[in-house]
Formats: sequence, C-alpha cells, structure tokens
Amino acid sequence: MRYFLKISFQGAAYHGWQVQPHDVSVQETIEKALATVLRNTTPITGAGRTDAGVNATRMYAHFDATQPIADLGLLARNLNGILPQDIAIHDVIPVHDDAHARFDATSRTYKYFAHAGKSALLRSISWQCNPRLDFEMMNEAASHLMEYKDFTSFSKLHTDVKTNNCHITEAHWSRCYGIDNNVEQWVFTITADRFLRNMVRAIVGTLVEVGNHKITVEEFCHIIEQKDRCAAGTSMPAHALYLWDVRYPYL
Repeated sequence: MRYFLKISFQGAAYHGWQVQPHDVSVQETIEKALATVLRNTTPITGAGRTDAGVNATRMYAHFDATQPIADLGLLARNLNGILPQDIAIHDVIPVHDDAHARFDATSRTYKYFAHAGKSALLRSISWQCNPRLDFEMMNEAASHLMEYKDFTSFSKLHTDVKTNNCHITEAHWSRCYGIDNNVEQWVFTITADRFLRNMVRAIVGTLVEVGNHKITVEEFCHIIEQKDRCAAGTSMPAHALYLWDVRYPYL
C-alpha cells in the first residue's frame, strides 16, 4: 500500500531535504520516525529537494507499507509525537500504488519573503531588504520569466539533471501583511512545473540587482539568454524561502 505524507518544516536545523552522509536532513528525520512507529525500515520519496535552510509549508512524500494502515490519523499523531517541533505531519493520504510524489507533481510554488527596515520579529523568517528597492521594476523583470524555458543561468553548477528547462507560469512581487506591520513587507511568488537547484534564490538575487538599479530589465533578460550562472546575481539567504505548495492531479 502506498501513502502520501503531507509535511511542513522549518529548515534552519537541516542540511536540506535529501539524506546526507554526514549531516542531518528532513528526509532522514522523518524516515527514522516512520521506522519507529511502523517497526520497519521505511524509505520516503519527496516531491523535491529543498536546499539547506529552506522551509516548507506544504511538502509531500510517499512511502510504501507492507500492510494497510488502519488508522491514518493515529499514525500522523504518533509521528508528530516523535518528530522534533520543526517538522509536522498534517495528513497521511492513501494513494494508488503507482502514485509518485516527485514525478506526478504538476506544479510547485515557492515564496520568498522580504521586509524593508529592521524587524526583531521577522529576522528569522524574512530577508531584510533595502527600503528603496524598486519593486515595480522588479515586477517588470519578473514578468519576462514566463517567456523563457532554459534557466541554466539560475541553476547551481554541476548538477545531475538532464535538462535545465522549466515552464514558469507565475512570477511576481506583492505586498503582504502580518506579524510586524511596523515595516513594509513583500513576497515573491513563483510557480513552475519544476525547479532547478538554487533556482529561486538565484532569480530573487538577480531581481534584487534590478531593484537596486544595478542592471536594467533588458540586462536581466540578457542574463537568462546567456545560460551562464556566473552572469546572474548572488544566491539569496535560504531562511526566507518557502516551498509553499505542490499540486497533483489526484489530490
């Protein structure tokens, strides 16, 4: 029997999602909890690989059980009782045997949060930006992302993927509110069928160069066309990035 786990986590304490030989990962931590509850080694496969320090409000992973699980709510409660406070299981969902958390996902949405000015409340969950950032120009540049397919310029070097093509369907900055309304808060939302390693943080870093008037919108487009990571901006801090949603045709 195959099941999906609906997961959220704060990534500060982990070296990303994927199991690492010498560092603690989110995947390893959940697998250990599953092995304890199910009394059997239980590998899981996630919807993607978040980098070290990146958070998730909605991540899915699938696992196989040798026997049907009678009480899925109890399983979720037992897992949450074992898992640390920065990882939560929100649901355990029965799916068909061929369902795949990574390959069946039709879209993924990330959000990157920024705030203009010092905030004691937001510093661990959002990036403090220049109050003079030109978000209008950044949005103009972001709108051009939908015109391209090859995002080599925003990919981490020396990865093992077969293609750097992605289909971006949404990319924009917008004002947001909550937690600390003493400062101006912004969020960058981007949705695509897939993402490359470090892609969102590199896109945001390059958009910030547009917002600081270091490069023009036209130069931003030229950076994409160059297909050269060295031409793009710096990778932004991970703590402000969230895997926000993953969509499937059957969930």
